[in-house]
Amino acid sequence: MSYYGNNLKLTVFGESHGEAIGMTLAGIPSGHKIDMDGVLLQMARRAPGKDPTATPRLEKDLPSVKSGLLDGVTTGAPIACLIENTNTRSSDYGNILELPRPGHSDYTAFVKYGGCNDIRGGGHFSGRLTAPIVFAGAVVRQILEEQGVKIAAHIASIGKVEDKLFDPANIPVELLDRLSRESFALIDRSVEGEMRAEIEAAKSENDSVGGVIECAVTGLPAGLGGPLFDGLEGEIAKAVFGVPAVKGVEFGLGFKAASVRGSENNDSFVTRDGKIVTETNNCGGILGGITDGMPVVFRAAIKPTPSISKPQKTVSLVTGAESELVVKGRHDPCIVPRAVSVIEAVAAIAVFDMMLGAK
Repeated sequence: MSYYGNNLKLTVFGESHGEAIGMTLAGIPSGHKIDMDGVLLQMARRAPGKDPTATPRLEKDLPSVKSGLLDGVTTGAPIACLIENTNTRSSDYGNILELPRPGHSDYTAFVKYGGCNDIRGGGHFSGRLTAPIVFAGAVVRQILEEQGVKIAAHIASIGKVEDKLFDPANIPVELLDRLSRESFALIDRSVEGEMRAEIEAAKSENDSVGGVIECAVTGLPAGLGGPLFDGLEGEIAKAVFGVPAVKGVEFGLGFKAASVRGSENNDSFVTRDGKIVTETNNCGGILGGITDGMPVVFRAAIKPTPSISKPQKTVSLVTGAESELVVKGRHDPCIVPRAVSVIEAVAAIAVFDMMLGAK
């Protein structure tokens, strides 16, 4: 299904090379002033064609709001937004109709939809569909900020080059504000050159490279979420896995928690300024599916872009014969920098959906 949410209903529609893509967002309360310049800033961080690390396909990604906003204020009606596709080259995908790309959804979509799916640019499975998701997240995060909730992410790694990670128990608001405005978001800006070199090395070999994005949400009250299947971790993870190319999500210490002892993993409770907090934050701000008042911190693993120009083995969907595929077209050698704003957006949507249900 191409919708998400229990209290906030996000629906995403369109295909990469169709006339337009877009979204509807129902459940937004009325009376909230939305700064469209702030929305456009987030859209620009995700947009293609503006950085050597991205696909040269240049799309303006200018959202056209059709309902739900009047003079920039939410009306309470569903917000509907269209984004035109203006720079498509569908001829580049002629050979993909028969030869599915390894690592892409071409084969599985062919099986599920009986070959009726739009293959051009990946169709409905394309990362292009994250543009309307960023629009929705940009609207929601402004409402969250009114309630003191801040969200920002950064490139934790590209290939083998790593950025510093958040101090999960102490994340300055100033850092979150800076990261949420940057198109190549890093805590330690000195590693940018190495990361770009890693991307360029893959690109020069007609290959691609992946990485990890770390995201933080601060200002959430303790008590948000629920046990078992109603946990905030599960809701965030579901939203994050809706982003194409995400192959893993971990919270707090994550998989490293499996290699330490309980005495090392447990976060001791203390009081500060009359408030119960934890000295560390290995749990990533969530215990039993419920927020403990500390920053929610998670990381998403982003696989390398599957559309690469290296010859790859595949099988003809027409003849069943093994064949060789060389992918044509314009593709990102690394999608990680552009995906940062997308991860922030889905985190905002998941958190706000949970907060609406708590009222």
